[in-house]
Amino acid sequence: MDKNLTNLLRWSIENSTPSSGANGTAAVTAHAGAGDETGTAGADQAAATTNRTAPAGTNLNPEILSALFGGPSEAELMRAAMEVITDAEATLENKLIAFDNFEQLIESLDNANNLEPLALWTPLLSMLEHEERELRRMAAWCVGTAVQNNVRSQERLLAMGGVPTLVRLALEEAEDVAVRRKAIYALSSAIRNYQPAMDVVAEKLEPHGKGEKIDASDMNAVDALINWMKEKVNGKD
Repeated sequence: MDKNLTNLLRWSIENSTPSSGANGTAAVTAHAGAGDETGTAGADQAAATTNRTAPAGTNLNPEILSALFGGPSEAELMRAAMEVITDAEATLENKLIAFDNFEQLIESLDNANNLEPLALWTPLLSMLEHEERELRRMAAWCVGTAVQNNVRSQERLLAMGGVPTLVRLALEEAEDVAVRRKAIYALSSAIRNYQPAMDVVAEKLEPHGKGEKIDASDMNAVDALINWMKEKVNGKD
């Protein structure tokens, strides 16, 4: 059975319990008889016990509500956002709103991992090359969010060729400072505890005198490399 339907069934059962408890209380009261103070006290005690032990209602999450009322799933929202982002006719303002929504959606590990089956990695990485700097910035931000503490997304970013592009954006002196900083954020997330991406970054940094082998699990060494990139952005060579 679909997980959302299972949760919906559980919610229905849990939220029907209080009414069952009320019926039980009424039965105890009837058995005690009208005017029987002892019986009434017993009914009151039974009602209190029922109220204490009845399970609290479980809130329905957005996915369950979508399954119940037919609203868009988060996967559909991700696709819709990317359609706006890549729509040549959409205004920059609408593209940025869509990008902001997209970034919030992929904060979820499951949604970040859905970038691959939804075929969203290609359009996302293409925005790193967009002529509009704000779209390049948002694309780098989203990449960083998707790969943070996420080996599966780190693998996809590397396989799709996104790591060299991020290195270029981070070190390109003519690039917008905000874009460079988001590119560094994305690289920081991409290389931590993921040696293949770390090795590619080291290779690309060799012409800059930073091609030494770094252990991706050595956070001090990774921090030192990321700080070096940040200093390059701040003009401290």
